[in-house]
Amino acid sequence: MYQYPTSHARDSAHFNVTFSGLSEKYCVGFVDIVNSTKISANMNEMQWARYYETFLNSMSEILQRFGGVAIKNCGDSLFFYFPEAPEQKSGFIFHSCIDCIIAMTDAQKSISENLEKEGLPSLNYRVSADYGKVAIMNPTNISGTDLVGPPVNISAKINRKAEKNGIVVGGDLYLFVKNFECYYFEEKPSLLTGVKGAYPVYSVHR
Repeated sequence: MYQYPTSHARDSAHFNVTFSGLSEKYCVGFVDIVNSTKISANMNEMQWARYYETFLNSMSEILQRFGGVAIKNCGDSLFFYFPEAPEQKSGFIFHSCIDCIIAMTDAQKSISENLEKEGLPSLNYRVSADYGKVAIMNPTNISGTDLVGPPVNISAKINRKAEKNGIVVGGDLYLFVKNFECYYFEEKPSLLTGVKGAYPVYSVHR
């Protein structure tokens, strides 16, 4: 039977998941491989390790170019966010977020071509993002800085509403980016949540 941690155990490094006392409003995103379980079932260990390595390194490189930070790696998916520096102009972070997730989908063809040259399947994925307040968790002995909050949950939940190699954003992020030039947005079926009710979702196109 599972034994709940004692107060002493909760204070140890092994259970040091604690709120830092800080909260911020961030753009939070999620990128997820389409049909990863089915695809990896037909590969050996070295192949699927290379497949996921290519995906994660490619997404991380794109994030770095646009000032994004990876926070949760699940192998076939990745959470990320965009911290805002004090010297940045108002709205800069929203441009960075949208430009970054567009760049992620733009990279799909070249990533797939490189994988196919190695005898691996092409790579397809969906990208989603939202904006709002998150709690910043303290780093632990097994992970770096982590975020929790509605934007993290919603960016994952709306991901399946994106087309293959497409993008969706939540309603809170849409309010800040809807007037961006060069991009257009199309409303998708709403996400039903217990917190926000029918939460609007929009696809992003260039």
